[in-house]
Amino acid sequence: MRKLNLLQQADLRGKIVLVRVDHNVVKKGVIHDPYRIDATIGTLYYINAKGGKIILTTHIGRPGNPEKGTIQIGPETSVEPVVEYLKNKLHINIKIPDYSVADQKGITLVEDSIKSCVNELKEGVTDAVYLPNTRWFEGEESKGEKADLFARQLAGLADVYVNDAFGSWQAHVSTVEMAKLLPSYAGFLLQKEMAELDKVYRPKRPFVSVVAGAKFDTKIDSLRALLNLSDHLVLGGVIYNAYLAAKYGFLIEGIDDKDICLAKEFVKHTQKYPGKIIELPYVVSSKTKEGKKEGAYKTVDIRKCKAGDNLDFILDVGKASFDVKEINQVFHKAKTIFVNAVMGFTPYFNEGTIALDQLIDDNADAVKLYGGGDTMHELKRLLPGIYILALDNPKYFIFTGGGAVLKAIQEGSPLEMPPIKALLKK
Repeated sequence: MRKLNLLQQADLRGKIVLVRVDHNVVKKGVIHDPYRIDATIGTLYYINAKGGKIILTTHIGRPGNPEKGTIQIGPETSVEPVVEYLKNKLHINIKIPDYSVADQKGITLVEDSIKSCVNELKEGVTDAVYLPNTRWFEGEESKGEKADLFARQLAGLADVYVNDAFGSWQAHVSTVEMAKLLPSYAGFLLQKEMAELDKVYRPKRPFVSVVAGAKFDTKIDSLRALLNLSDHLVLGGVIYNAYLAAKYGFLIEGIDDKDICLAKEFVKHTQKYPGKIIELPYVVSSKTKEGKKEGAYKTVDIRKCKAGDNLDFILDVGKASFDVKEINQVFHKAKTIFVNAVMGFTPYFNEGTIALDQLIDDNADAVKLYGGGDTMHELKRLLPGIYILALDNPKYFIFTGGGAVLKAIQEGSPLEMPPIKALLKK
């Protein structure tokens, strides 16, 4: 069996260690939840304790425009809030290098100013270096010569590479190419998230999965895989709307033809798994997406609807869905529950998400696995008590990247994800 190179196997003393993390927690220049940052601190402490000197790098947001081939650099996608957070938490001196920007092309070279920062790190002038947003570099998401140049220059800064960014599963220079050019290892957070994934691949049963999302095309392959793995699958968000429109012929606003087409394929596929899809009977229909306006929304029982009925926008599932005896029992009897779902249109339509998370928390015996991103953010916003409990409760685990979990489920193993595959022992 192929095995990962693990951080605890690395010789770090006196080495410059480039650590790829997923500190993508900044929105409009503000950190709303530092969970992803805190989750990597164990790895950073270990490297420091073993005599390594740390260069950190992460992406923040999507500053690049693939269609135009441009990169927009600005405070909204800067690592500065992350660096300030780490400075205050760890009481260390972290330096962000100076850099030059080419017009609309981002940072085109690893300049002498960046190398000078690394020299200060070697000499002990600074405690750590945090590189600018890795997606600000022109080569990060490029192919060919630009990617090769950036990879060589980035690798030239360090002696060792550590990937601790499970949530950053895309095959970019900082997540894949570094493992080809430097001695490379999996950090402690990456190891932990892979171990927790095993509870999805080999769950205690009954196993219930809940998935929501805005687009069917980004979820359909992972939904097929989950349908095979799970005893029950619950849908929410726009993908549930597309499912209802495809199966029952309801007219629902906000669903494009591509999603309807894919949903029809999925509905046909579910016929191989009778009884696995749990349909939530109550949905919240609204004439507008511009807030929860009095008189503009209502709860609809889809069991009383027929093909051709116009349901306007469906912006949430009704909380009464989780009071239905059969559905309630599915969650109470579950031994493993995986959740990558915000059930309603945020920030206005919240009752479905609140009812779902409260029902899951009522099951004290089940292993509860939450995807990261919006799922984690909404749990913290709507039910802070459960969120705080989940951070320390061994029955809960919150992944740092919900999309990464779905990708791993789709692939059948995290070892098939490009950044992790790159860390495998040769």
